[in-house]
Amino acid sequence: VQLQASGGGSVQAGGSLRLSCAASGGTFSSGVMGWFRQAPGKERECVAAINWSGDGAYYVDDVRGRFIISKEKDKPMMTLQMNSLKPEDTAVYYCAAERRGWMVAFTTKRKIDSWGQGTLVTVSS
Repeated sequence: VQLQASGGGSVQAGGSLRLSCAASGGTFSSGVMGWFRQAPGKERECVAAINWSGDGAYYVDDVRGRFIISKEKDKPMMTLQMNSLKPEDTAVYYCAAERRGWMVAFTTKRKIDSWGQGTLVTVSS
């Protein structure tokens, strides 16, 4: 499965950006899709994830209430709406997916089947 990410860019603190990720080249009947980010000198972390049906989501604490992950049921595309952006949100963002629906394993990077290319998000103060 190939993942194609789009969106990102530069914005001032307090602004908003939207990331999208589309999957192709395979089929899913279940699974998890989500976004990871990696800032310079830091480990890659899961920012948000959503199950295939779109009714279960995970957010890391420091984006909860600011970021919204969404996905149409049974469609291989998800979006991440990022609001109230902070300079500390600056990072390369990667979309990722796994096929089995193992949310905890996905968010802890123990089970990732596909990675998309990174897209840079820069938030200036």
